[in-house]
Amino acid sequence: MSEHKALAEKLFYDGYNCAQAVFLAFEDVTGLDKKTAAMLASSFGGGLGRMREVCGAVSGAAMVLGIVKGYSDPGDREAKKAHYKRIQDFCAKFKEKNGSIVCRELLNGVNVTPGGVPEKRTDSYYKKRPCPMLVADAAEILDEML
Repeated sequence: MSEHKALAEKLFYDGYNCAQAVFLAFEDVTGLDKKTAAMLASSFGGGLGRMREVCGAVSGAAMVLGIVKGYSDPGDREAKKAHYKRIQDFCAKFKEKNGSIVCRELLNGVNVTPGGVPEKRTDSYYKKRPCPMLVADAAEILDEML
């Protein structure tokens, strides 16, 4: 198991949301300090603010790819095209491995409480969710792409 993969899984078990777990696992690559990275990724947990849209692990990975291989010149169409392709490739690999990139689909069959209030992290919380595996998968795919 790669260091990033193991760290992403550990960070999720430490209580970070899925986006934070992936993003923070690559702190050595992004160069961001832990607090800034955690705050930046904090909005993307639970499929963007717990709305169960794009999986936070995918969003965290996209942020890493943006910092490491993204573009900054809005007029550089080739760089934009290449970066969007890179994100699409990541998503295709994640989807191939997990069936979807959408949080609600990945949690299909998991009884989750509706609304914006995160559930308490308990043993049963971790047992019923694929999230630790999903953050590990995202980190593994990122390592392959980087």
